[in-house]
Amino acid sequence: MTDERRLSSMQQVALILLRTLIGWHFLYEGYYKLMTPGWSPEGQPLGAWSAAGYLRAASGPLASPLRRLMDSGFGPWMDRGVKFGLLLVGLSLILGLATRLGCWGAMILLSLFYLSAIPLHGTPQPGNEGTYLLVNKNLIELVAVAALLSFDTGRIAGLDMLAARRKKKFQPAPKAEVTV
Repeated sequence: MTDERRLSSMQQVALILLRTLIGWHFLYEGYYKLMTPGWSPEGQPLGAWSAAGYLRAASGPLASPLRRLMDSGFGPWMDRGVKFGLLLVGLSLILGLATRLGCWGAMILLSLFYLSAIPLHGTPQPGNEGTYLLVNKNLIELVAVAALLSFDTGRIAGLDMLAARRKKKFQPAPKAEVTV
């Protein structure tokens, strides 16, 4: 019996809804960053969105190495990687296509975001949307994606499930053993 058959219908629906909503969050974040210009501290458009602003304010253990990488000429590559990484992860999770790979991609991005800016202050920070101490939306979403990965939600619903069914349908039937 496969894992998806051990889960109740409600559990399966909840997991697919969670995967779809997280996928939408990633897809929209990528789309927004792709389509929205970056802004200066004075509120003037700068051109394309860049992770430089996020990294300037970040104080986590990865902030300094990522800032150096950004300043060494890899900034445009990092910016494109974030934008298209978010888009691809979002599409993967929404469509249930290469879901395990999409989950791993989400976990890598969320780990980078979290480790760049671990919330250690516990007080409202200028420009942040909430007040956090150690646990923020990046960490919560990271754990949620780990749950999606552990349940292999691509086998419950989505294009991965359809591909697996199609592959199973077209596999040759096992040959019967001939006994003498």
